[in-house]
Amino acid sequence: MSIAIPPAVGEAPHPRQILRQKAEELESAFLSEMLGHTGLGALSASFGGGCGEEQFGSFLRREQATAMVRAGGIGLAEHFYRSLTRGMDDAL
Repeated sequence: MSIAIPPAVGEAPHPRQILRQKAEELESAFLSEMLGHTGLGALSASFGGGCGEEQFGSFLRREQATAMVRAGGIGLAEHFYRSLTRGMDDAL
């Protein structure tokens, strides 16, 4: 996984940097949804915080998924990035 280098002040980010970021965001969203289906953050039987607990559980899942992607993820971001950039050099 690459680490994004921020552009200089006043300089627009390179299109490939934007595509890499979007690919990582997509993998993170996918992982967050999959974590939700595993029951991570589900309400416990003895203590229930209601709808507020459900909302905070989704925040926790999103952050855990983002951390997973930063640590290398499951390879979806790289696959998405390659698909998005395929033929990009030919178009320029």
